[in-house]
Amino acid sequence: MSASTSKLYPTFLMLVVALSLSACAQHTSSSPATPTAMPSPTLLPPTPISLAATVNGEGITAAEFEAGLARFQSAQIALGNNISLEEAAQRVMDDLIDQILLAQGAQAEGFSVDEAMLQNRIARLSEQVGGVEKLAAWQSAHGYSAETFRQELRRQMAAAWMRDKVIAAVPNTAEQVHVRQILLYNADTAQKVLAQLKSGADFNTLAAQYDPATQGELGWFPRGYLLQPQIEKAAFALQPGQTSDVIQSSVGYHILMLLERDSSRLLSPDARLTLQNQALENWLQEQRAKSMIRLAP
Repeated sequence: MSASTSKLYPTFLMLVVALSLSACAQHTSSSPATPTAMPSPTLLPPTPISLAATVNGEGITAAEFEAGLARFQSAQIALGNNISLEEAAQRVMDDLIDQILLAQGAQAEGFSVDEAMLQNRIARLSEQVGGVEKLAAWQSAHGYSAETFRQELRRQMAAAWMRDKVIAAVPNTAEQVHVRQILLYNADTAQKVLAQLKSGADFNTLAAQYDPATQGELGWFPRGYLLQPQIEKAAFALQPGQTSDVIQSSVGYHILMLLERDSSRLLSPDARLTLQNQALENWLQEQRAKSMIRLAP
């Protein structure tokens, strides 16, 4: 019944700069050599970097996006998931944008990943995979150079710092309600049960009749926890001992009874995780709304 979100796939950043010098010409003859002016080296302009998107002026290169998409598709195939190319591309792009927004948020908060932090993180990763050589092999297998891996890792560390700051702001307690329900799958039956309740039938008896396993118990929950917002809204509108009218959701037809209400109850681990995910999603939506995000045509 709870709502949750998940985020962030590994990606990488590749920068390409081309520099070339022209060959020098040298003339010879049978007469005494005379000084010949050497042509100046010709500096070619940098090869333009193809961008897939920009986020507040910060680019996501096409190479980075394509590599991230390839890794995501490989992971989905390994998991046995069948995801269309369009959906996969959208999820990878959304994740890259979210990572940049989080990293930019960290920078705005005064956080930066210094060299010591980066080296410490790389050392821990090397230890986890079995050594420097194995880490290098992993990087190569996943399309990273040493430099692009460092750049990507630096951004992910900054994004993780900002993510943790956002979710840490979610309190440990919240207003919560304790609810029991009668869940039915037919509109006519639901109306008949409601009529029985209004005629004095016992709610708990009917709840047990229609759901012997749980007795209709929904337990305690805060706002923002249920997947069906209409159920949550109806529950918080009740006072202890009151029952609701029939509420239709994608699950079926619900009749609720509010058992208890607590203005500041300790959140369960699952409820707090759900609210933290919601807080992160809300933060990202706010950042997207005020950011300049441009996708390549």
